[in-house]
Amino acid sequence: MSNEGKQVKVHYVGTLDDGTKFDSSRDRGEPLAFTCMAGQMIPGFDTAVRDMAVGDTVNVRLEPKDAYGERRMDMVQTLPIATLPGAEKLEVGQRVMLRSAMGQPLQATVTDKNDQAITFDMNHEMAGKALNFEIELLEAR
Repeated sequence: MSNEGKQVKVHYVGTLDDGTKFDSSRDRGEPLAFTCMAGQMIPGFDTAVRDMAVGDTVNVRLEPKDAYGERRMDMVQTLPIATLPGAEKLEVGQRVMLRSAMGQPLQATVTDKNDQAITFDMNHEMAGKALNFEIELLEAR
């Protein structure tokens, strides 16, 4: 029985291949609710939940293409500090919000900086990584 189009609630724990936990609905004490296969979740997570029955727990490993995608070098840009007011105050490792040429917000991480230029990585922080999930389906309606 497919859960496609249904409102579902799941508990999940997400880990990297080295065992590092990166997210957990259980730690927050609140299940994740979403519409299955509606594009609200990363593709592999949706696919894993689609054919689960309430009460089932599955363990899945998602390759980058089924999660946040591969890292893209065109999403890393170096710009002159002089063109970005306030950029001189930013530090490597800092997460900032930028705007695209179309005005859309883009989250970025400062990855390099010197007196002349600053480099922003706009890839999702999980891009290029395989992700492991333990998913328990609590509800499907």
